[in-house]
Amino acid sequence: MEQSGGEQEPGAVRLLDLPWEDVLLPHVLNWVPLRQLLRLQRVSRAFRALVQLHLAGLRRFDAAQVGPQIPRAALARLLRDAEGLQELALAPCHEWLSDEDLVPVLARNPQLRSVALAGCGQLSRRALGALAEGCPRLQRLSLAHCDWVDGLALRGLADRCPALEELDLTACRQLKDEAIVYLAQRRGAGLRSLSLAVNANVGDTAVQELARNCPQLEHLDLTGCLRVGSDGVRTLAEYCPALRSLRVRHCHHVAEPSLSRLRKRGVDIDVEPPLHQALVLLQDMAGFAPFVNLQV
Repeated sequence: MEQSGGEQEPGAVRLLDLPWEDVLLPHVLNWVPLRQLLRLQRVSRAFRALVQLHLAGLRRFDAAQVGPQIPRAALARLLRDAEGLQELALAPCHEWLSDEDLVPVLARNPQLRSVALAGCGQLSRRALGALAEGCPRLQRLSLAHCDWVDGLALRGLADRCPALEELDLTACRQLKDEAIVYLAQRRGAGLRSLSLAVNANVGDTAVQELARNCPQLEHLDLTGCLRVGSDGVRTLAEYCPALRSLRVRHCHHVAEPSLSRLRKRGVDIDVEPPLHQALVLLQDMAGFAPFVNLQV
């Protein structure tokens, strides 16, 4: 390797002398964290060119690997030449990410299959429209805590993303039953995981339509959906044979009889049956687990 003084020993090989395409990119830079790549490209023009070549070939980009916060200029530089992304996660950019930042990236990467935009409240319906229209292979999408997502935006997604399997709509508070019904009717056949948590506008009408149209549904999160009741849960038990987990904490109108059928099938439910809750309460009050004769 090159000596620190700049002189090179006979027969020594510098890092940049190694084949870029065959050695450095797949076997070296693939293991370097993005944060370190930002520093590496400041070393020299040659290193900058090497890093940019690596970034242009990225298949997965998670801004969290750069740090808890990432400047707009740094994101633009990192994704400037990327045209083959399949996974994109931009949660650390939530404070400033706008349509102008995101739409060009989506346009250059039509192969995207997974996009995470949780908390990105500065975006608008335009960004979701660009994603739906330009990325037909999209399978997983997180829009949690994106208050701008409304029924019209969700309709565009349902119409143009036939491969959609996982969707996180946690705390998208503008969504009502009508929008979820449309999603179920258009994309329900392929949906495997859906979160509607913390949405007081979603009720049994939406849940029943999901049940009837989503035979492959495995995970459903209804945490805090105050209008969901036992009728919706009973329909899930009847029409969703693939269901593996159901979240109904703080759904005060969901009674145990509607959950028992799912429990018998081994579905993971985040609320304990009443007997278990009573035993835990007694244990907390008395400081020990009481003996209960369940045969009485």
